[in-house]
Amino acid sequence: MDIVWEGVAIMVPLGLGGVEDSNADHDFISDGNFINQPHNSPPPPPPTATTTTTTMAFSLTLPSLILLSLTHLLFLLPSPTLSQSAPAPGPAGPINLTAILVQAGQYTAFLRLLNQTQVLTQLPNQLNNSNQGMTLLAPTDNAFLNLPAGTLNSLSQEKKVKLVLYHVLPKYYSLEDLNTVSNPVPTQAGGSKGSLGLNFTGRGNQVNVSTGVVDTQINNALRQQFPFAVYQVDKVLLPAEFSEAPAPEGSSSSPPVKGKTPAAKGPSSQAADGDGSSPANNGGGRRMDMGLGLMGGVVLFCMTFL
Repeated sequence: MDIVWEGVAIMVPLGLGGVEDSNADHDFISDGNFINQPHNSPPPPPPTATTTTTTMAFSLTLPSLILLSLTHLLFLLPSPTLSQSAPAPGPAGPINLTAILVQAGQYTAFLRLLNQTQVLTQLPNQLNNSNQGMTLLAPTDNAFLNLPAGTLNSLSQEKKVKLVLYHVLPKYYSLEDLNTVSNPVPTQAGGSKGSLGLNFTGRGNQVNVSTGVVDTQINNALRQQFPFAVYQVDKVLLPAEFSEAPAPEGSSSSPPVKGKTPAAKGPSSQAADGDGSSPANNGGGRRMDMGLGLMGGVVLFCMTFL
């Protein structure tokens, strides 16, 4: 009997050793149709070499088909490489303050002052060693142009450093934080009474900053991402102590109290100051006065008898 299975024709013998029941019906496949053979048909020929070869080919092809099926299943399984989650992003690189200000395009004067005072190289180190972040208020070039002539040139190197640090807050603040912060907010500039502070007021994204002598508005956020924030200001934040006139040298530290008059000088003080004469020099004058008085008294007594 010939069996067609997935396009492979296989010859299978119907009897063993060429013995067959002559009364049995036998069905053969011919072009996909079953044909009923008569009972008296002659028995099929015994298995030949061709039939044996076909059977051997079937036995060798079955493992190959199984292997191909397994390979197909492997392609259907999700790839372990694709199922893995994407790696977490690495740590952000160092913050480049120069690049931030240069990209904004109107901070040339402030960058020059940062370089002259060497604060530009100190801020990244302080930022890396701080877990609270940092906030910088950057004056524009127009802010420096609006300063009185000679303001920066009249400052010593120490005051220039203090001026720059007065624009640095040692903590990260968003615009919303500056609206609710407790005033005064300390800066990195130190003064005679401790850290110099700034006062912030406003509502929403509109924030005003005041030094006590300079008031301005924060108009733009050049960077607002922890741990570093940079905001634009349209005026240079001059500390109030820069406008205070220094006390003249040699002046008394305590002013005179109103309503008090200098104490009268005694004889000893008068003698020391040269305003009076010593007691030894005043003795001859007193004797002369007594003689003149006695003579006047005698004259008046004699005139009473005339």
